[in-house]
Amino acid sequence: MPRLLGVPMAYGHPVRIAHISDCYLPRTGGIETQVRALAVRQAAMGMDVRVVTATADTQMRPDGIPVHRCSMRVPFNLPIHLRTRAAVRAVLEREPVDVVHLHAGVISPFAWGALRAVRQLGIPALVTVHSVWGGLARPGFGASDALLHWSGTGLQLSAVSELAADRVRQAVPRAGDVLVIPNGIDPMMWQIDRIPGRSDLLRLVSVMRLAPRKRLMPLLRMVRRAQDSLGGRPRLRLVVVGDGPERERAERFAGESVHFTGRLDRDGIREQLAEADLYVQPSVHESFGIAALEARTAGLPVLARSQAGTAQFIRDGVEGILVDADQQMVDAIVQLARDRERLNRISAHNAATPPDQTWDAVLGLAQAGYEAAIKRAGGPKVWR
Repeated sequence: MPRLLGVPMAYGHPVRIAHISDCYLPRTGGIETQVRALAVRQAAMGMDVRVVTATADTQMRPDGIPVHRCSMRVPFNLPIHLRTRAAVRAVLEREPVDVVHLHAGVISPFAWGALRAVRQLGIPALVTVHSVWGGLARPGFGASDALLHWSGTGLQLSAVSELAADRVRQAVPRAGDVLVIPNGIDPMMWQIDRIPGRSDLLRLVSVMRLAPRKRLMPLLRMVRRAQDSLGGRPRLRLVVVGDGPERERAERFAGESVHFTGRLDRDGIREQLAEADLYVQPSVHESFGIAALEARTAGLPVLARSQAGTAQFIRDGVEGILVDADQQMVDAIVQLARDRERLNRISAHNAATPPDQTWDAVLGLAQAGYEAAIKRAGGPKVWR
């Protein structure tokens, strides 16, 4: 079995990898950003990398990486294709690869449809699940696997956190080991000069899509209850970075102590983190929480729910505070507002200690996933 990293060669040519994702540039979201960063770093290592996606665009080679766009004219430019299996198969037959890396959420019709083409062609495949399969999704995936046997030979399953991996194991027990391949981060990009705070003000920040599953409205209620408990000593100020369908409702509900910035680029987010004392993540169904990892890497303590994938990199009392319920989050805000020494101690640890989820580590874990898929397939596919 050939080495895929370090000596990226197979049959005398650089190892060929196809990343398959419903969404890609110019769309920008969690999965798209991670797929792009992984592909760019693999290409820089000498691998022959390409992306297959249902997202339409005229710019075919962002970052110099070939992008095969299996797109159709549909309302709202949705990333779907009515003949995904045939379209992806045609691409892979025209541009043979040694291994496929599929990136999927709960609702990823293109990625899951592309898996049929990959299985038919007998290409070793690593599937990374970027979401938490809930109570409705798990039986559905289990039933489809029992019927179609898609988790069989040549397929290695993985997920971005232990939480997400555990849900996959529950849904597809016959798939065997489910690896954890987390999202990656470049710590250098998130080293910032923090702006000192004031004893009479606790500055909170949260970065999210303003949609119900991210639990913005419960966060606003929690901050209001915490402020009432503090009696204004110290005051609380919350900055919410992001946009989405709940923004108008949230702005009507929030008072003057909450500021909505809208969507910001990396530099804009860095500026907001530099001016904050505490990062708050209220969501529960969070498969990983890349924004929280960025805040932790920038030196901010992170307050999050223990049920989320954020617990993959936030240890209670070390990188932040983990709570089991909303009232506990309210209590934690109040306690940290009154205990700046604890807040500063966690912040100093985060600033001085890089996270484990660096890109070097993630690349190595991806390599292990590819090798596991190739082993399950009985060796690399030989194209004729």
